Amino acid sequence: MAEFITISHAGSSRPWAAWIAHQLERQGIGTAMLRWDPELETSLVDALTGLLEAPGRVLLVLDDWYFGLGPRPAEEWTEALREVVAAHADRFVAVNVSTGALPAATAALAPVSLLGLSAREAGRRLMRRVGIERPRPAEDGDSGGPRFPNDDQAQWNVPPRNERFTGRDEILERIHSVFLDSEGERCVLRGISGVGKTQIGREYAYRFRNEYDIVWQVNSGYPGTAREQLAELATRLNLPAGRETGDRIRAVQSALRSGTPYRNWLLIFDGADNVDGIENLLPDGPGHVLITTLTRDWSAFSRTQEIEVHPFTRRESVAFACRRAPRLTMEQADALAAAVQDLPLLVNQTASWLAINETMPVEPYIDSILSGRPNEFGLSFVDDDYQKSVWTSWSLTQNMLREKHPDAAELLKIFGFFSPDAIPVGLIQSARPGDLPAHLEALTADPIGWHTNLRRLNEATAVMRMDYPAADTRVDQGVESVQMHHLYHSYLRTGMPESEREQAAAAACRVLVSASPRNPNDTRLWERYAQIIPHLDHAGAFDSGDSDVQSLILDCINYLRVRGEYSAGLELIRKALPRWQQRFRPTDRNLLRLDYYHAIMLRRVGRYREAEAAGRNSVALLQEHAPDSNDLLLAKQGLGGSLWALASYEEARDLFKEVWDAYRVLLGERHPRTLDQQLNYAAVLGQLGNYEESLAIERAELKIREQVLGARHPSTLESGTVCASLLRWLGKYDDALSTQEQTVLVHHQIMDLHHPQTLRAEHSLALCLRRSGEYQKAETLLQTVLLRSEQVHGPEHPDTLSVLADYASLQRSHGDPSRARELAERAATGHTTLLGDGHPFSAGVLGNLALVMAEFGERDESLHLSERALSRMRVAVGERHPWTIGCCVNTSGARALAGDVDGAAELSLEAATGAEAVLGSRHPLTLSAWAAHATDLRLLRRGKEAGEKEQEVIRVLAETLGDQHPHTVSVRRRQRPYWDFEPQPV
Repeated sequence: MAEFITISHAGSSRPWAAWIAHQLERQGIGTAMLRWDPELETSLVDALTGLLEAPGRVLLVLDDWYFGLGPRPAEEWTEALREVVAAHADRFVAVNVSTGALPAATAALAPVSLLGLSAREAGRRLMRRVGIERPRPAEDGDSGGPRFPNDDQAQWNVPPRNERFTGRDEILERIHSVFLDSEGERCVLRGISGVGKTQIGREYAYRFRNEYDIVWQVNSGYPGTAREQLAELATRLNLPAGRETGDRIRAVQSALRSGTPYRNWLLIFDGADNVDGIENLLPDGPGHVLITTLTRDWSAFSRTQEIEVHPFTRRESVAFACRRAPRLTMEQADALAAAVQDLPLLVNQTASWLAINETMPVEPYIDSILSGRPNEFGLSFVDDDYQKSVWTSWSLTQNMLREKHPDAAELLKIFGFFSPDAIPVGLIQSARPGDLPAHLEALTADPIGWHTNLRRLNEATAVMRMDYPAADTRVDQGVESVQMHHLYHSYLRTGMPESEREQAAAAACRVLVSASPRNPNDTRLWERYAQIIPHLDHAGAFDSGDSDVQSLILDCINYLRVRGEYSAGLELIRKALPRWQQRFRPTDRNLLRLDYYHAIMLRRVGRYREAEAAGRNSVALLQEHAPDSNDLLLAKQGLGGSLWALASYEEARDLFKEVWDAYRVLLGERHPRTLDQQLNYAAVLGQLGNYEESLAIERAELKIREQVLGARHPSTLESGTVCASLLRWLGKYDDALSTQEQTVLVHHQIMDLHHPQTLRAEHSLALCLRRSGEYQKAETLLQTVLLRSEQVHGPEHPDTLSVLADYASLQRSHGDPSRARELAERAATGHTTLLGDGHPFSAGVLGNLALVMAEFGERDESLHLSERALSRMRVAVGERHPWTIGCCVNTSGARALAGDVDGAAELSLEAATGAEAVLGSRHPLTLSAWAAHATDLRLLRRGKEAGEKEQEVIRVLAETLGDQHPHTVSVRRRQRPYWDFEPQPV
């Protein structure tokens, strides 16, 4: 019969047990893992004797928890080991993975230490201990099995383990079963506050850590913090991504979804009590997602299994209380557990209190909790027994702190006015003189006293965790932040008198103001803003009348704008705007700035109509109350941007011209703000089809930028991209290509590949390459720009949709028609959803889709879409706009394909004469329209006219673009011309 070994282990050493089992099974030895957790009522002699009933030999995996469960006196262990092991020495073997000293009596087991060894050496010692002198060598490809526990994960971000964690084995195994049963499953731990969800999630990470390459916890109480923490994984994994948070999140999600570089990953979203803002962070893929929450809302999502977390069993409560306060008898621990209804948070809190107040008799303390005497504790309670026990136990703790450690009690007050997920102890300690009350200011100047009081709070409340900075960040390894349970945080604020709350909130606001870098545009300072934002609401910043606090809020919003976190910025504005509108006059400068940012954020998330309304409101207020203020110019500039996005080009043009003229008078021709408005004005002229005028203004603006800012400044490069686009629209393809190649080269030298401006520059270059006939280069570049744009902006962003539309057009003309159809349909749907049917961009991409339909022989559908696109474009921009003329060219082709030759000829003639009047006789669109009309004339059997017009077109194309340019060759081959609409970024 083959040998069999039973592996006895505490829950904490499951990774070691799993690895040992795998090593033994490779040698042909059967194994079973048996968790060591004897009943408290069972003596250790009986518990160890019970192990002998297991099959085969028993291998004990000895660690600190193995001896700490219970807890059991050292004398009992000594007696049990001597009595049981000595009598059955042939049945027991042991390994030591403990970080501390083992009881002396374990010498009889001759445990071999595996801690701190390599996997190879640990395996060799294990085999020798179980009597295998010549282990079977590993076979080729036998690299599976659990990770060796001494080897670190590729990436690990989980708070330190709770060394007093007790029980919960059934839930931990249920989580593991959920993940084993289905790849990519999500498990939700739901329960009331204080029931231990966070601790269970953390223990799962440690207990099953050798099954994962990545284990990453995301604190999900505040969506902004959750986004930052998830985005940090992109940096850790060295994923190609830009600096924006959204860009890095999408890179993380893409890597996890594909399982590259790691398939085995675990993400823990802790405290995800609000689905909004967190749900879109959850990754798909082969790994696992664990969520802890108070809400049932997560159960509505697919591939999600919910596990309800209940309070401790009485056995778990008693075991935990005895470990936390060793002076408790089992009867006292039982009574304490009953008094707090086995709620883990309170079992921990009350047992901790008894542990540090050793002179306090246990029974009177329990009686105080049960009675909840309001007069004694200065609180009034509802009739709910649960809340009564919570508030009473914490009131006792606070009274003790006030009497014995008043500095700690005062420190605790101000902690209540920062986010409980990461109370910024480092910022509080480094506050400016006068920010804190005098007694706390003195405490911050005493590092030893400061840390002593933090330690007292940690011990007394048992609901706080202290985090230290990374070892290489500073010499002084003081506490950087403190995490506090949300329930306790709420208790602190609720039980505080109004006057004390106002003082603490004001102090918290001053701390945050002192921490502000006051420069949201400096990327080196972004980490500090990310640290500040979660605390604004808790500190009462949105209700503050302090102008410095209001400036901090505006800086935080501007930081989110610059960083591209528009939804998060809107959330801050949503909190501030109604309060400021009640507090301030409509013309208050800070309120006006908030309105300005509101319109920008709405525009950036595609809510253009709302952005327009907000902008018009600001302009109207300022025109009425402050018509001569510079803020009015800023408001008009913002409104112009919203109108530009909505294709109200004439009104946007007029606003930009007005602001440009004003800045020329106020600031001068060469001021950067003046140049910005000149660029806006020129760009909108381009959207109106006034290409020559637009190019002249833009070239003048670019020349000044080169002189004032230098050729390598980002603003100069942006102007260069606009110039290249205008040159391309004018049919000057060689000039456009050479200009944009140089612009992109400098972008690559000074900017990240994922920066939005770099993406726009590369997108423009790809279009220049296409117009110059370099289709393969254009296809390769558009493909990578589309991928990065989806990562940076998301698939529904206007810039991404613009690239998508152009990539679809290139695939239709020089690639895969089936792929082109898929892309064109996505582009059409995306633009319509974002902008509505009546926007010229929606009309233009609909016309592009019609061209794809024609490739598949769907003549009727192609004609229907072409006619609809032309009709909408006429309404949107007018009859004589180049976009309308282009739609005429395409629709004439659709009519001809459908057999309406007369209608085709009529429309192609209208397009040709219109283009000649608007763009000139030698413009490529004009020549395309005449070539299309020549085709229609030939179909009408007017061959002589057709031939004459065709030869004239070929002659001019050869002179302007070159004899071998694809456009010239196409007309020579009598291939009907088409026009692709290019939606432009705003």
